[in-house]
Amino acid sequence: MKFVLDNIYLIAIAVVSGAMLLWPMLRRGGGGAAVSTTEATQLINREDALMVDVRDQDAFAKAHILNARSVPMSQIVARGQELASHKQKPLIVYCDSGSRSLAAAAIFRKEGFTRVQSLNGGLQAWQQAGLPVQS
Repeated sequence: MKFVLDNIYLIAIAVVSGAMLLWPMLRRGGGGAAVSTTEATQLINREDALMVDVRDQDAFAKAHILNARSVPMSQIVARGQELASHKQKPLIVYCDSGSRSLAAAAIFRKEGFTRVQSLNGGLQAWQQAGLPVQS
């Protein structure tokens, strides 16, 4: 007990730093794995992964990843049958920054898609990597 009292600040720092390391994993929730832009392009080229844009139609019309399908987040359950043939293929979900796509990936997973991943950083990361977009 004396050790704890003598080192309370060090123990507090250790607990806080441990919590900070775990926070991103806990925040991700049921969304599952996220892939980088490099991993996404490899999945597209090697396994014919499907890119799914979960932003609204206006944002999709302004710019989107080449050959991506637009399925706004509010329509995932209703339009899931359109993508039924892709349930066993890699499905990469993205939004502007990667935050909404984690939640969308969880919804797709509940709808029976087995290989769903979120694009880490979203469309912003894709554009920063110099990868092509369609306007």
